[in-house]
Amino acid sequence: MKKSIVIKFSVLLFTIFMLQSCFVAKEYKKPKVSALNIDEANFRTDNISQDSLTMAAISWRDLFTDAVLTQYIDKGLTNNNDIRIALQQIIAAEAYFKQGKAGYYPTFSVNAKYTHQELGNNGQFSAFNSGALDQFELTGALSWEADVWGKIRSNKRAFQASYLQTVAAHQAVKTRLIANIASVYYQLLAVDEQIAITKKTILTRGNSLETSKALKEAGNVTEVSVKQTEAQLYTAQAILVDLKNQSHNLENTLSILLGDMPREILRSKLSDQKIETDLTLGVPAQLLSNRPDVMEAEFNLRNAFELTNVAKSNFYPSLTLSANGGFQSLDFDELFNSNSLFANLIAGLTQPILNGRKIKTQYEVSKAQQEQARLNFKQSLLVASKEVSDAMFAYNSASEKIEIKQKEFNAYDLATSYSQELLNNGLANYLEVLRAEENALNSSLDLVNAKNSQLQSIIDLYQALGGGWK
Repeated sequence: MKKSIVIKFSVLLFTIFMLQSCFVAKEYKKPKVSALNIDEANFRTDNISQDSLTMAAISWRDLFTDAVLTQYIDKGLTNNNDIRIALQQIIAAEAYFKQGKAGYYPTFSVNAKYTHQELGNNGQFSAFNSGALDQFELTGALSWEADVWGKIRSNKRAFQASYLQTVAAHQAVKTRLIANIASVYYQLLAVDEQIAITKKTILTRGNSLETSKALKEAGNVTEVSVKQTEAQLYTAQAILVDLKNQSHNLENTLSILLGDMPREILRSKLSDQKIETDLTLGVPAQLLSNRPDVMEAEFNLRNAFELTNVAKSNFYPSLTLSANGGFQSLDFDELFNSNSLFANLIAGLTQPILNGRKIKTQYEVSKAQQEQARLNFKQSLLVASKEVSDAMFAYNSASEKIEIKQKEFNAYDLATSYSQELLNNGLANYLEVLRAEENALNSSLDLVNAKNSQLQSIIDLYQALGGGWK
């Protein structure tokens, strides 16, 4: 009898092993860019030289050389709340990943139970007990499901993809934070430069106002010229008020990025900023795969793919083995006696037939969600290529604009000097001087904006290439 049971059990285990070789779940393969109907030749990245080494591989410490800025980035990566939230999401996903890995293991539980029954006189136990029945149990239950169709394996991989997705999301937050801190910092330096220019202009126009009043007393200019000079002074003062307000707001913004209460921000000068890193991109495939948001979208697709495998496996029968045993006695003193031992072994095969279309619905929904994930992945590639192209073109445009604005400022500056000299010799009117001074101020402020735009475009390109998280 025992030999027959052993043979049957061995046959069952062999059958399980053979069925596992008939694994129905598909293996995930990363989709190629060409399979998504995306042509790498159309990324519009040909206006900057490409290299096998991408700019994104460079550490942010090497890209940003300002010691004050690097201190702020270090602090932000430690204290910023978005970073800390992303880390907690990783911890939660890691817990689910560990749960998925434990899916292959059997479950085991222990149960202690005491039952007291008051029996009726006509009950089945009335002849053996005088109105009451006590029963004591101490049992253990063991259950295991064979991963015949790869359901457990797919679940494990889905949890793994979900975990990696949160890691990529954290990397994306890190990249974005570094870019935001650097961007706000450079904007602050640009505003500082514009404030210095405006203050110098206010001082000059104050002197010009005194000069125009003296010229009016001498009969060389009219009251109109005096009032226009005065109006120009007020215009510069209003610009200074706006710039100081902008500086205050930028300081508060940077404080929040650093995880601080709003406060004054120490900083260096715009003229000290030099980014000497070569703007190399790498090949298009490398360009896109380094971006954390693209990786996040791809892991989301992998998760959806594995969950589709899980949904498909529900159409097939599940094979479970369960065993329970322990001690059972009507007398507590006899509970741990060998005669109180009992055991059960059950092998079950469950095939769903009619279940209100739930399995089919779940499968159809999972396929639709997988297609959504695939389209989101494709969209992330398209957005990535656009942002890289935009950042590169913006850098070239800003560099070209700096040269033009520098020439424009030099011309207006000379025009101001010439008009003032002509006025002193009675060869020009005061309106020409005022117009030249106004143009020179606007041009100098625009030149600072152009320098800031160049720095911002480098930051945008670094972020678009996925730099900063390594």
